Amino acid sequence: MRATRNSGLLALGGIALAALLAVIGHVEVNEDLSPWELTVSDFAVSDRGGVIDVAMVVLAAASAVLLPALRRAGRPPAAGRQSVGLPRAGLLAEALLAAWVGGLLLAAVVPTNEPGLPMDTAAYVHRYASVVAFLALPVAGWLLARHLPGAAGRQVRGLATASVALAAAMVWSAYPGDRLLLGLVERVLILTEVAMLVVVAVALLRRVTPARAA
Repeated sequence: MRATRNSGLLALGGIALAALLAVIGHVEVNEDLSPWELTVSDFAVSDRGGVIDVAMVVLAAASAVLLPALRRAGRPPAAGRQSVGLPRAGLLAEALLAAWVGGLLLAAVVPTNEPGLPMDTAAYVHRYASVVAFLALPVAGWLLARHLPGAAGRQVRGLATASVALAAAMVWSAYPGDRLLLGLVERVLILTEVAMLVVVAVALLRRVTPARAA
């Protein structure tokens, strides 16, 4: 199970690096940009090719590392050992995690438009890639939750529920809410979904730790 443990560590390291780069990207952009009203994409487009784009790619890579780890963890465990992996029916969860990864990568590569400008084709591609990513991950998390041991499953289920509620709040803010605190809601949503990934990665680490101790 060393490969599963290494995957968990790589995922956690990638998530930490992505978070650091995202913070740096927010510090270095134009001071006139408001993180409360403008989205992360609005910040990224002000510095194309900058660290926020790199942060999205790193987060996608960290998430992708979990896919083979979950598949390995889903193999039949030894007698008496609890599995946190995906059952055969978990192929849907794998597909949704892959959609999260693909959505992040596409959103990083295809820019949105500058704030205040009419949306062009690239901006629409960016928007819907982000929507797919934001919605795919909580559904995948919900499917994974019942296969995670103890508190990890409850935490993932709670975070998935919170993510769906925050996504609905984003939709309200973007349309009838006239973008009220859109940037804040999006950032809380991102933190919630990243926390979900952290719980899954830690669960993989805890699964293999008893075997190493034995």
